Amino acid sequence: MNIAVVGLSHQTAPVEVREKLSIPSAQVADAIAHLSSSPTIAEVSILSTCNRLEIHIVASEIEIGVRDVMRFLSDHSGIEPNELRPHLFVLLQQDAVMHLMRVAGGLDSLVLGEGQILSQVKHALSLAQQHKGVGRILNRLLKDSIKAGKRVRTETNLGTGAVSISSAAAELALMKVESFDDCHIAILGAGKMARLLVQHLISKRANKITLLNRTIGRANDLAAQFGDVDITTGTLDGMLDAVVAADVVFTCTSSTEPILHRENLEPVCNGSQIMVFDIAVPRNVHSNISEIDAVFAFNVDDLKAVVAQNQESRRQMALEAEALLEEEVEGFMDWLRSLDTVPTISSLRSKVETIREQELEKAMSRLGSEFSEKHRGVVEALTRGIVNKILHDPMTQLRAQRDMDARDRAMETLQVLFNLETASRKSVASRK
Repeated sequence: MNIAVVGLSHQTAPVEVREKLSIPSAQVADAIAHLSSSPTIAEVSILSTCNRLEIHIVASEIEIGVRDVMRFLSDHSGIEPNELRPHLFVLLQQDAVMHLMRVAGGLDSLVLGEGQILSQVKHALSLAQQHKGVGRILNRLLKDSIKAGKRVRTETNLGTGAVSISSAAAELALMKVESFDDCHIAILGAGKMARLLVQHLISKRANKITLLNRTIGRANDLAAQFGDVDITTGTLDGMLDAVVAADVVFTCTSSTEPILHRENLEPVCNGSQIMVFDIAVPRNVHSNISEIDAVFAFNVDDLKAVVAQNQESRRQMALEAEALLEEEVEGFMDWLRSLDTVPTISSLRSKVETIREQELEKAMSRLGSEFSEKHRGVVEALTRGIVNKILHDPMTQLRAQRDMDARDRAMETLQVLFNLETASRKSVASRK
């Protein structure tokens, strides 16, 4: 089986493309079912965030599997394959494994070392398990990637003081308005990004915040977490009034369509100057909003200048994290390589166990009925112990063998010496 990652990120595609490929959690089940229907794709998981969309697969025929994923992405996004392909990256085997671990560790993020991506990888694994997308290999790979991401955060300083998308947005807004003193700020959305946004705005002395959400309960719950600050809450029904009353607006709702655009904002704008910072993907703000006089719009791709100021000082920390990830990758690859030995080991154990049982029965029949069950149990345990000790070293050495040619020769030797007929024997022969 082969591992592949097919996707795009802030490094390969602008937000206009990324938003078309975004797969909300509610659509993941259908996407996994569709991809799993490919005869070559055995396992699949999907990671969709504001800065990336990745599909991880385990496939028997890697070229066909990758092609099927690309066709799905084209159909899902409505982008023609020849237009989509330049934005996509494809990584195979060990490169795919390292990529996933770098992602979980925050080394591939727009904001180097940001922590939110780790919870997003956990969510991707949970959805893939829930919708029967992952099997033995991807389940292990995603869990190992999560473990690697945790190690990066606990064993290096990369996550210490790392900015997030929300903090970068707050920083960019402050650069534009110079001070949040007496600045009226409206936030549309009350999820994790909104919580981080409120936290960073308050740290920068913002004191007039209006928080709107689809449901008032969630907005109130978020406002209650910052009890020392007077935060006005409401629902998105009052969105336009809140926007035109604000100096700065942040949007971070889960809507898959723009909620602010020229058609609904221009009639109520009255020439007021408004700065709108859209940190959602898909975007909450249509690009045509910039056609309104005195309205200035920014999206996640505009954060790169802010983030660049933070990056250089963190590159040495990233090098430490890379060395740590190399260990995790090697551990996973050792485990993956050991899977090739399973049929041979199973066949050898089965054959030896059959011989043990046959010889035990012969001995029991010669000993006669006076031989008690207690004594039989002792002899049974003795024979099992002998078999296990004899098989332990060859099995351990076979699993630990990293050189593929040496491992194949060892398996073939075992198969010939013990006259084993296994699927792996045919596989070894086919590679020669």
